[in-house]
Amino acid sequence: MGDKKKQTRRAIYPGTFDPVTNGHISLIERACHLFEELVVAVSRSAGKHPLFSFEERLDLMETSLALQEYSCKVRVISFDGLLADLAREQKAVAIVRGLRAVSDFEYEFQMALMNRKLVKDIETVFLMPSLSWVYLSSSIVKDVAINGGSVEGLVPAAVKKALAKKFKTDK
Repeated sequence: MGDKKKQTRRAIYPGTFDPVTNGHISLIERACHLFEELVVAVSRSAGKHPLFSFEERLDLMETSLALQEYSCKVRVISFDGLLADLAREQKAVAIVRGLRAVSDFEYEFQMALMNRKLVKDIETVFLMPSLSWVYLSSSIVKDVAINGGSVEGLVPAAVKKALAKKFKTDK
């Protein structure tokens, strides 16, 4: 048998991240315990109407991750198009998806099955955030911020600052 180069256990964690929350950061930390490399793929999300521009979301993710230390190599990229194609291009062995509640499962399950049909050799791994972040979503954070509530402790510092600027609050 010839020497086969061992494939790096690389996963992709895709999302709109509008905005990135401490729940997302929790999932990144958890994924790093399973994989040697994690590619955080910020989607343009043409079908959605995000609060933050694509460039802002990319910058907020990079800034938020720069303040952390992880047990794996983490890098941020942008993407547009099919996640299955991106996973193949990045030579990923898995796609990481977060599940907060049963309500997330049906959509995520359908997406996982479609991705499996498109790229049979890439698994979908479902992870739950830390218990303290199970209730948290980007939508909830935006709703709190829009209505003048405090997002302290819900999002990284850079996101808190960006939300305050967007809504002209000091919370």
